[in-house]
Amino acid sequence: MENLKAIILAAGEGSRMKSKKPKVLHEILNKKMIDYVIDGAKSCGAAQLCVVVGHKAEEVKAAISGEGVSFALQAEQKGTGHAVMMAGEFIDQQQDILILYGDTPLIQGDTLEKLVKTHREENFSATVVSAIVENPEGYGRIIRDARGNFLKIVEHKDATADERKVKEINTGIYIFKGLALAAALGGLNNHNTQGEYYLTDCLELILKAGGRVGAVTAAEEKEFFGVNSRVQLAEAAKLMRERINRRHMENGVTLADPENTYIDADVKIGVDTVILPGCVLEGKTEIGEDCKIGPNSRLTDMRMGNGVTFQSSTGMESEIGDNTTVGPFAYIRPNCKIGQNVKIGDFVEVKNSTVGNGTKIPHLAYIGDTDAGQKVNFGCGSIMVNYDGEKKHRTVVEDHVFVGCNVNLVAPVTVKEGAYIAAGSTITKDVPEDVLAVARARQQVIAGWKNKKMKKDS
Repeated sequence: MENLKAIILAAGEGSRMKSKKPKVLHEILNKKMIDYVIDGAKSCGAAQLCVVVGHKAEEVKAAISGEGVSFALQAEQKGTGHAVMMAGEFIDQQQDILILYGDTPLIQGDTLEKLVKTHREENFSATVVSAIVENPEGYGRIIRDARGNFLKIVEHKDATADERKVKEINTGIYIFKGLALAAALGGLNNHNTQGEYYLTDCLELILKAGGRVGAVTAAEEKEFFGVNSRVQLAEAAKLMRERINRRHMENGVTLADPENTYIDADVKIGVDTVILPGCVLEGKTEIGEDCKIGPNSRLTDMRMGNGVTFQSSTGMESEIGDNTTVGPFAYIRPNCKIGQNVKIGDFVEVKNSTVGNGTKIPHLAYIGDTDAGQKVNFGCGSIMVNYDGEKKHRTVVEDHVFVGCNVNLVAPVTVKEGAYIAAGSTITKDVPEDVLAVARARQQVIAGWKNKKMKKDS
């Protein structure tokens, strides 16, 4: 939507969090709370955003990135109206201004888009989002007239006994015409029990000036859930997890146990993929179709093709091709590119390496700083010795090489195509094509050694 800007209030200390970290920087599924709000504002069409900071302002500013984001400082917290005043230079009188809070991470762009649409279709000067709740304790109440028209918002501490019985509450989400907001902010005062400047009072000032104010009741009040404590942070995380998991299931992904599956907001999963219990999928992970992940696997910023099986293992910042199997108990470290139809077996670690199509690393191996070709076989106990105590070096293993059990390849070294490395060898020099390389001491048999030892020990 055009002609829309957003102000996000994020100046509060959040003392109930009992944390050294600013409240809005606490994370839900590895994403800062305020980032969810920023994404929601942008997705409904707000190209320019102003974040009002206060407590640990520099830390908050440093943690927020992205185009179109500016900041305003609220050095003293004197209420929500005062916070918006601090963003006065950002307010464009010819545009609509959306007001959001940095501690409401469950807000969604679709909901905000509907709010903007209603606000404009009804030609309201200001529109507030309300919700009906069973226990309105502590919330500001929406007061309407006999015809259901909006009259005012009364904060809980200032409400009369009758007003406190009202179950329609203010979510704190607003949209204003910029001209109306600027005029109302100029008329605010702090004549209330808290001595603060309430943004809610702007609505009454707009009504008195002849403007129209609307209240849109939300279908789902949980979307406006505010986080003020660690307990509420956990509650919000549970709600977010349920939302994300439901979306994936509705899109054709099987989650064997949704309550024990943890998927970050930006993860993508293809149809007919099965996620088994205990999996944690983080960051920008992308999983193709017909994969089977888990149980108890962790993927961080991974990219997987189709038909991948990834069992009880960990993968980070790497790529895996189609129909490859990984695990159990494998560790894919950053900067790996693993091809198609590869087998990465149990207790195998791969780091900063490429592994060609059809290669097999069945078990108990370390493949670090290595360029392995196609259809290589690494025997049990294969170790790429990449560190000389000062520097890391690379190993090259070309196509169709057979590496026997308990082999050390001491980098920098190249094993040419089709070569065989005998079990137990420590290779320190390049190996030519199609040869058998043996690098181990000749076996000796010492006859009578046991009897001599027993006589000596007696």
